[in-house]
Amino acid sequence: MLRILTLTFLIVLGHQVNAETVSGEFTSIDGGVISLEDWRGGPVLVVNTASRCGFTRQYDDLQALHDRYQARGLRVLAVPSNDFRQELATAEQVKDFCAVNFDLDLPMTDITHVRGKRAHTFYKDVRAATGFAPRWNFNKVLVGPDGTVVKTWPARTNPQSREITQEIEALLN
Repeated sequence: MLRILTLTFLIVLGHQVNAETVSGEFTSIDGGVISLEDWRGGPVLVVNTASRCGFTRQYDDLQALHDRYQARGLRVLAVPSNDFRQELATAEQVKDFCAVNFDLDLPMTDITHVRGKRAHTFYKDVRAATGFAPRWNFNKVLVGPDGTVVKTWPARTNPQSREITQEIEALLN
């Protein structure tokens, strides 16, 4: 009986990282503000990105995920960051690079710190709630409709992987 209870606890723990909510306002790459509060009620996949990273090809997968689930309530937010010294010098360069090379139309923030003392509030909240902090570009944080961190993934996990899409679909249904 103890084994069953322990297994159940581990399954529940693995599904939802922490019950603390995260929020934040980002400066949009287009100007203005992107508020995660405005997207409450649907899942949000937040991904720290960089234009010169070996994982940059994941932009195509992020856009495909955005296209596939946007009508059902998913928001995909790209957060360009130079914390790993692989981002272009200006937000305008990032925006042009993503438009020309990946035809992105998903929401993007201005170049933002994602780790360390200068990390954006969202990333500080995620770390406080879960212990997770980006170790490289293209780390993924799935925020549930209620604002809690559901799960995090490292750079190597493809945005369209079954692992990620199953979590998203569970939140959309």
